[in-house]
Amino acid sequence: MKLYNTLTRNVDELQPLNAPTTTVYTCGPTVYDYAHVGHWFTYVRWDTLIRALKAAGYDTKWVMNVTDVGHLVSDADEGEDKLEKGARREGKSAWDVAKFYTDDFVEGMKALNMLMPDEMPRATDHIAEQIELIQKLEEKGYTYTIGDGVYYDTSKFEGYAAFARLDLDDQQEGARVAVNAEKRNPSDFALWKFSPTDHQRDMEWDSPWGKGFPGWHIECSAMSMKYLGETLDIHTGGIDHIPVHHTNEIAQSEPVTGKRFANVWMHGNHVLIEGEKISKSLGNGIRWQQIQEKGYDPIVLRLHVLESHYRSQSKFSWDSLEAAKNRLQGYRAMAVQCWQAHEGGAITTEQITLAREAILEALQNDLNTPEVLAKLSELEGAIDNGGISISSQEAFADFLNWLDDTLGLKLSENTDITDDQKQLIAEREQAREARDWAKSDQLRNQLAQQGVSVRDTPHGPIWSRI
Repeated sequence: MKLYNTLTRNVDELQPLNAPTTTVYTCGPTVYDYAHVGHWFTYVRWDTLIRALKAAGYDTKWVMNVTDVGHLVSDADEGEDKLEKGARREGKSAWDVAKFYTDDFVEGMKALNMLMPDEMPRATDHIAEQIELIQKLEEKGYTYTIGDGVYYDTSKFEGYAAFARLDLDDQQEGARVAVNAEKRNPSDFALWKFSPTDHQRDMEWDSPWGKGFPGWHIECSAMSMKYLGETLDIHTGGIDHIPVHHTNEIAQSEPVTGKRFANVWMHGNHVLIEGEKISKSLGNGIRWQQIQEKGYDPIVLRLHVLESHYRSQSKFSWDSLEAAKNRLQGYRAMAVQCWQAHEGGAITTEQITLAREAILEALQNDLNTPEVLAKLSELEGAIDNGGISISSQEAFADFLNWLDDTLGLKLSENTDITDDQKQLIAEREQAREARDWAKSDQLRNQLAQQGVSVRDTPHGPIWSRI
């Protein structure tokens, strides 16, 4: 399997340390607010990565963290903790806010038919591990303490700027406007923040340095190494994580272990909504529930994600979602032809096998999901024209099950119609042969009221669900 690696800036062949087991760590949600469509693009993409790895024969061990403390309003170390901000906004405790939005996120994962990670550790459940990691960095001379916390000295880590290709000299020139003048270097980041003296936080813990809470970056290093080991096969996240969060993860992990932190880094690109970046000021942070409220099956959003490559800047609009809905209806119409195989069907087992191989090949080529859908649409067109042969019916059913495991579109769940509905189709065909067009139309409408549409073809009527 070949994947684009941010570390090397190349498409590299995947070489797991303990093949076929492949470890994958995904930077998960900060649970202070609802996840929006931009977030779901990212998480569906990494779910697709896991499915693709499984389809390629790898055994996956997948961990996605839940950030429920320490992520400040700035991705650096400035401003208020997002959980504290959410608590003040809603008049709840930070703990209640974290639980509510964690539960909502898991509900969204289920709605979008995402696999559940093997572990979804919360930062607040791993304070001890984070403190231990900070202590190890302190012992090795990478930390210093100032008025608001314990910081990592990035000048001590050779190659700090390499991963994101940062211009540290440029950062130094802008240091005069830095919020925290005590920092030795503008790029230094908090490992442990001290609690404020003028009020009590909802979330704070005792530590060797004083009461406080962990910085945002330390949690991912501590939890990923606990569950997946000192070197990850694959680490995933958004491209906005590259210059700060992921750079800092590398810096705080590798000095402790003496090993490379992750061999492959994968980053999903941004999503534009109606041509604009997602922001609270624009009010365009669309949630999956809002998509459902407009009458769209959440699986339509999942398909829409697959229509663009994870490394491309994607675009979401209601028009594009409507197009994805139509595309999904076409795939579902293809799937139910499994129940309508006939002797004159043109599609053979060999064609189905070739389609499966082409889809897998595209996935193994850096998750080329647009190419995957192109191959699937080719098969859809061929089946629409020729139908499924009786001899290939079982192979097509197996293909649909495999496709659901691989793409998560639930096509195999499109069941057969009832015997009564089949009888109505037969009666309609008799009416057509008798040129009783009024009865034919009446039966068509009756079927439509039951959610079944009928299309007439040279080899007989074909039904699909509306």
